[in-house]
Amino acid sequence: MTTTTRTMNDDLLRDAHRARERLQSDGAVPAGVLREEIDASWRRSREHGLDCDSGTEQVLDSRTKPEILLANNRLLLDAATPELDYLHQRQGQDGLIILANADATILSVEGAREELKSRGLADITQGACWSEAARGTNALGTALVEGRPTQIDCGEHYLERLSRFSCTSVPIEGPQGTLLGVLDMTREGPLAGPRESLSLLSLAVCQIEARLFTVSHPGQIVLAFHYRRQFLDSAWQGLLALSLDGKVLAVSGQACQLLGMQREALVGRRSEEFLGMRGEQLLARLSQGGVGAIQTPKGELFYKTLQAPLRSHSLSVPARVSARPAQNSPSLEALAGANPRYARALRMARQGLLNDLPVLLLGETGSGKEVVARALHQASARSDKPFVAVNCAAIPEGLIESELFGYREGAFTGSRRGGMVGRLQQAHGGTLFLDEIGDMPLALQARLLRVLQERKVAPLGAGEEQDIDVALICATHRDLKRQVEEKHFREDLYYRVNGISVRLPALRERDDLGALAVSLLEKLGARGVSLSDEFSALLADYHWPGNIRQLEMVLRTALAMREEGEDVLGLEHLPDSMLDELSAGERPQGGSIRENELELIRQSLDRHQGNVSAAADALGISRATLYRKLKQLRS
Repeated sequence: MTTTTRTMNDDLLRDAHRARERLQSDGAVPAGVLREEIDASWRRSREHGLDCDSGTEQVLDSRTKPEILLANNRLLLDAATPELDYLHQRQGQDGLIILANADATILSVEGAREELKSRGLADITQGACWSEAARGTNALGTALVEGRPTQIDCGEHYLERLSRFSCTSVPIEGPQGTLLGVLDMTREGPLAGPRESLSLLSLAVCQIEARLFTVSHPGQIVLAFHYRRQFLDSAWQGLLALSLDGKVLAVSGQACQLLGMQREALVGRRSEEFLGMRGEQLLARLSQGGVGAIQTPKGELFYKTLQAPLRSHSLSVPARVSARPAQNSPSLEALAGANPRYARALRMARQGLLNDLPVLLLGETGSGKEVVARALHQASARSDKPFVAVNCAAIPEGLIESELFGYREGAFTGSRRGGMVGRLQQAHGGTLFLDEIGDMPLALQARLLRVLQERKVAPLGAGEEQDIDVALICATHRDLKRQVEEKHFREDLYYRVNGISVRLPALRERDDLGALAVSLLEKLGARGVSLSDEFSALLADYHWPGNIRQLEMVLRTALAMREEGEDVLGLEHLPDSMLDELSAGERPQGGSIRENELELIRQSLDRHQGNVSAAADALGISRATLYRKLKQLRS
């Protein structure tokens, strides 16, 4: 710091200190001492009842758990991450790079955190609110109040304890012009190169807004434009989102300036009114990619396509009904094997999907629920449309919502940079498979119920809703009825997803294990490989707690152990540990038919937590028959 700079800094601090003394003694902000915008902010701070002499650091949290705070702002975070990394490398050695949401709640802090923490900024931390109402004049909070870039120099903060710090903040706008957050640089000492700092932050914000703009309009046309070609890819380019029929969906602030029109006057208009080209013609031009030029009433306009999806992939086009036969997938008949009750249930499930009824697959872990779901999709009229699977038990609770609904302006479905289209939208026109739906958090169940009822979805952070058309297949290993009784699963959602219920038999309950093993070997690329009699007998006697998934692993292991040219798998191809496990888990032998029958019934009831209907279904008998056998066996 030069002598001149140090003197100016001392003067700023001294003047601000005197202003605070006058404020404390007179109860009013002294006139003519502060810059106009700082004076206005100090007066607002005073009206909020803040004590400018407060020296206490205080973390005012957002009253939201960190994981929820991040989830609700994931789009903004992901769009800003590249810029935060860049700014950290450029400016993070002597100060802080801060990202906050529209409520001035801090989402991310990069830079010299520990160093500045020891100097009085311990309350600049994730979850702390730095609104002007909570902390007085500060660039982050004041920029959100003013809705414009703001710089606060040494001494200009309302709180005395912040006097030796300076900061620069630039608000972040969404595609509709709403404030989504703010990007801030804070350092100790006076503003260093204020114009350069402001330009650097403004460029970073332009990049963030461009990412937000693009991901906020999946399936639509997004282009950047300017009347001078060299201004493309700069902070001065305009951004425009169009539907596939040429209607304006959103415009950036810079686009409004270039076109000389207000956002309200542009949104909803046809593109040919100011671009001179109809939607179909424009789409054909934009689909070629690269930089192009269009002759408009205002002159030549240069554009760059940021996103131009094919019409067949657009979410706005309804699903085409196709009755073509399923291809490249196992047939429902093959999956059912020799079990007529199971085959009938699968046929009913297929018929239900054809008539827009949801299907609920019930079965133990590893019983092949996703395989059945894919087969149902391939046997449906939506077989040429997307099949999208979401495992509700495999995704962390804080991420399930973003995965399912996607995210836009300030929200989170995933951790991908640039945002994400949610699985519901990805499945538009096709089939959505929610595996392990019994593990879905209650709060998310309520939102899913509304989506299923309204057939509309709004990505996190977006105000507008989009129509969706999906066939729904759910699956769980849990007893959903008991989940409902124990208040772990919403009753209204249970009746919404339980249209056609199909219980998948456990592997130990199937009598087509040999055929299933052959099918799995073919799937593993071992067509023509067979099992020895001893191997087949061992598999038939095992109780298979891991079901089909476990059988597949046993077969994969045996295939890996065979020598070149061997086409028969025997016990010698199994490791000792696996052989011991399969041998120790054999089904009980001997005993009378009566004893074995009772044991099977007991096992089935145990597996289904005493649910008689489920146990009877698994055994392939009616509930009345099961009750009758129980009565006979116990007499």
